[in-house]
Amino acid sequence: MAYNNGRENRKWLIWKEAEEKILWEHGGDETTTPQIRTDDRADFNSNRRFYHWISEFGEYLEGMADKERHTDVKTVADLLDEIEDETLCRTLLTVGRRTLQIFLLKMQGYSIKEIAPLVGLTTGAIYARLDHLRKKLRKIL
Repeated sequence: MAYNNGRENRKWLIWKEAEEKILWEHGGDETTTPQIRTDDRADFNSNRRFYHWISEFGEYLEGMADKERHTDVKTVADLLDEIEDETLCRTLLTVGRRTLQIFLLKMQGYSIKEIAPLVGLTTGAIYARLDHLRKKLRKIL
């Protein structure tokens, strides 16, 4: 989510007015209160620049991640070819081809109900296979 300077500025003004009201009620003098406001405003502007930079950098990283995600993994063989960790690859080779197909479909965003007719299994069997795969992966990761 992008940094919204207007919203943050309104929140800062509301907070500052409430703080100044408390200062005046407790005997704040006319020189201290404006100095505190000036210092707080400088701090707010510094934070604003930082959050604006973080927001832009975050959007850049999301864009880079989107580019990375668009690798075309359409088959189980493609999936295995994309894996760089040798231990992970060996572990995935020990599970059945159908389990890898389920895993691939799940990675592509299919729900369990959508996967069931595609692989010819019940939803319970799919959950069991994925749970079995999770347990195997936990051992190595």
